[in-house]
Amino acid sequence: MHDIPKTFRLSDEQRIDWLRLIRSQNVGPRTFRALINHFGGARAALEALPGLARRGGAGAPRICSREEAEREIGAASSRGMALVAMGEADYPQRLAMIDDAPPLISLRGNAAVLTTPVIAIVGSRNASAAGIKITQILVAGLSEAGFAIASGLARGIDAAAHRTSAQSGSIAVLAGGQDKIYPAEHESLLESLLPSGAAISEMPLGWEPRARDFPRRNRLISGLALGVVIVEAAKRSGSLITARLAAEQGREVFAVPGSPLDPRAEGTNGLIKQGATPVTEAADIISVVEPIMRQPDLGQPSPEGELREPENGSEAGGAPEADERARILSLLSPTPVSIDDLVRLSQSSPRVVRAVLLELEIAGKLERHGGGLVSLL
Repeated sequence: MHDIPKTFRLSDEQRIDWLRLIRSQNVGPRTFRALINHFGGARAALEALPGLARRGGAGAPRICSREEAEREIGAASSRGMALVAMGEADYPQRLAMIDDAPPLISLRGNAAVLTTPVIAIVGSRNASAAGIKITQILVAGLSEAGFAIASGLARGIDAAAHRTSAQSGSIAVLAGGQDKIYPAEHESLLESLLPSGAAISEMPLGWEPRARDFPRRNRLISGLALGVVIVEAAKRSGSLITARLAAEQGREVFAVPGSPLDPRAEGTNGLIKQGATPVTEAADIISVVEPIMRQPDLGQPSPEGELREPENGSEAGGAPEADERARILSLLSPTPVSIDDLVRLSQSSPRVVRAVLLELEIAGKLERHGGGLVSLL
């Protein structure tokens, strides 16, 4: 394992290349990681994209131009934002440990808050007075104990969590670009957080959040945190998605119990039945996460490996042979399968399997899942 060193910093040229790569068609966070590791750097990966798509059976993908990347970096800078890369000092360490961590985040506000231990608090947009009150009590206790609070800037519980932690350290995770706040009436709330807190987003400036972007955002909320507290959640709530993602990421899941007669408590009571820690005061949360904070290691590396941008070598080699590609493709289906199983069953080298998977991905035919699983779209 060759982790990016804590002092790692992208050069200006590397930052442009990283941004171009992550903004290119069919390149998500997991694909970005696989491309960097396979080709030894973002520039080599960018040069390889057309050939990968062609061998995967698709036309040339849309590749973000240098001009577009420079324009985005300049626009972010003019608005007081930084584009921070995974492995750089201001990138949240816990977030970097999830296997679909964004390679670059836009950061606005006080970067120091991202080095503070974080608890995420989310819940119903249609919050009850009791839900808002217990949120205020929990946040006040956590803030006093030195925790920053992360949430999604939504109405209801999220807004109550941000308002209560505005002076002590609040992190707003955005589903759209930093200039497309949702809901729009929370722009002033966001501004009030920034002197002590921060706003982060993986989306470019100008990006209007869509329904599918909110679950994406939720993985960042849980990824930042030691644990996630669900205050109120109906049976089909976005907050339950955050709880599921937190569990998949190895984060602690907490839930505030509620009346069985209140539909807003149906989701939280269900989480408790499934093993979430019930919470009635901040001490319930602190007692669980304090032992985690004392552990020197933040966790295991992603199953898909580390980023190796500081090393300029390439392991890409030549393109896979047609029979190797056909053998690997025959093993794939819409059912997720592990990359290790593909290597074993195809009797190909890991390098060849990774190359074929990248061809299919850039052609828009493959999806990566957590735990090193892949499936055909």
